[in-house]
Amino acid sequence: MKDAKIGAGLVGIFLMFLIAGIGCTNYQIPGSGGGGEIEANSCEGCHTDYDRLIAVHSPDTVAPPGGCGGEAPHYEPYDRVYLGGSGYDSFKASGHYSVGCTGCHNGDGDSGDKNEAHSGDWISSPSMAHQEKCASCHDEVSNGFMTSIHNGTGQMRKVTMRAGLAGPEEFDQLPAHQIEGYTQKCAICHGTCGNCHIVRPDIAGGGLSNGHNFNKTPDWYNVCSSCHVSRGAHAFLGVDPSTEPDYHRDELKFTCLNCHDGVELHGDGEPVDQRYAYSDLPECEDCHTGLETENSYHSVHYDDFQCQVCHSQDYNSCGACHIKDGHAEYGPYMDFKIAMNTIPDIKEHKLALVRRTLAYPDNWVGYGEDLSYENFEEFPTYNYTTPHNILEKTKRTDVAEGAACYSNCHIRNEGGTLVNSEFYLWKDSLLTWELEATQAYAVDGQLPSSWFEEK
Repeated sequence: MKDAKIGAGLVGIFLMFLIAGIGCTNYQIPGSGGGGEIEANSCEGCHTDYDRLIAVHSPDTVAPPGGCGGEAPHYEPYDRVYLGGSGYDSFKASGHYSVGCTGCHNGDGDSGDKNEAHSGDWISSPSMAHQEKCASCHDEVSNGFMTSIHNGTGQMRKVTMRAGLAGPEEFDQLPAHQIEGYTQKCAICHGTCGNCHIVRPDIAGGGLSNGHNFNKTPDWYNVCSSCHVSRGAHAFLGVDPSTEPDYHRDELKFTCLNCHDGVELHGDGEPVDQRYAYSDLPECEDCHTGLETENSYHSVHYDDFQCQVCHSQDYNSCGACHIKDGHAEYGPYMDFKIAMNTIPDIKEHKLALVRRTLAYPDNWVGYGEDLSYENFEEFPTYNYTTPHNILEKTKRTDVAEGAACYSNCHIRNEGGTLVNSEFYLWKDSLLTWELEATQAYAVDGQLPSSWFEEK
């Protein structure tokens, strides 16, 4: 069950059943949560009547989304839109309830007919228009979210600039097939306010997560982990049998929200090129003071390495698999690669861990005739990464008794065999189409020459 839950990914549109021309019978049903009678010809009249939802629902016509974490669990269309349970009671007692269904969703709130109720300017996910629907009460958050990485600005930046455009502000100038590919693949992992606070992410099954209750603090396991499955929760929870859960989870019982707060998640209104450019990110030093002189290893390496170079376990790298026909140049795999820092203007380390990305020249195969990027080499195919799988003792730091402290990380030449070389990113690690974009970050010629001398 754990793998199934965290194998879910992001976001979707709740109220996901399709509009069908089946009318609703006009009759009175008892209200829920002490609210008295509910008009049958109303939004609540339909959505609190489970049998009625079953009778008028339209079956799904597409398979649930999936990713490297697995296929999404399936919830029936009527289960995804049912108003019931304790979550619905909480929603009715909240200020959001007083806004009224049509205050957020538009449509015709006085009709018992499904077609009419969902007609005109009806919107299934109001937070898709959060500046219009949410900002009147949540102005600061809504304005900040416009430039949030969670809103997809970072991914849009890479897609547009690889296409030869200036950045996310020119996203609508992309070829139609790239916009379609982004919408169907990338956008399911970059969502809206509701995707964290009201509904399940698409890849977690979609639909109302708790009877339409607004959850101020998202459920880290079923929301955060569903979307950040392959590169966050996968490591944090120690899913791979060759790894252990992150110390902060296993021993300290941390959740995502112990380190990642609302400003970072919502954005602050200042555009950033990518997530590491936020001005107030959590740092190891926020809790672990005096690290630079804590021991001899830190004293030597503190200025040159990020902490994860020594304290990360193997982690999941992506494959070029997010494309329409299921083709993948290679699939996801566990790995560990030290490279030259790919973002020296943001992070000062000389050496850092990197992770292979989804970037692939044929990312858009199946979406149109002109598949190639105009400027694929704009970004490396390996990104700076901070795996959430920290341990004090790792393959690098846990050396045998009597061995040198560096025996599991420094390269040494033993009879012509370079021991520990597999930990580093070399030019010959790169596929042909990666070389131009990424070779500048390989460690060739960057490590001490004494490491390569045969002893």
